[in-house]
Order: sequence, then C-alpha cells, then structure tokens
Amino acid sequence: MKKFITAAVVVVTTSVAGILTWRKVESDRFRNDLWTEAERVSAEQDEVAAAQPARHA
Repeated sequence: MKKFITAAVVVVTTSVAGILTWRKVESDRFRNDLWTEAERVSAEQDEVAAAQPARHA
C-alpha cells in the first residue's frame, strides 16, 4: 500500500509540475505575440507620422 501511495504522489506531483510548466510556456508565448503585434503597429504608426507633413500651430 505504501508503494501505491508513493507512486500516486509522484504521478500527481509530476502532472501538476507539467501543467504549471505548460501554462508558463503558453503565457510567455501569448505575451511575446502581443509584444510583436504592438511593435508592428507602432512601426506602422511611425511610418504614417513620418509620411505626413508637419503641422504648424
């Protein structure tokens, strides 16, 4: 019985660690996708601003 409990604890612990690692990887991937999109939009806005003539007050 003790071996069964030990094996169950190891399986559960490994599963939880795997799930937490997977969530961290997905979170980092999503964050990187957002940063990439933000940088692309920012570059497009910079190009549009540079193409427009300067306004005088």
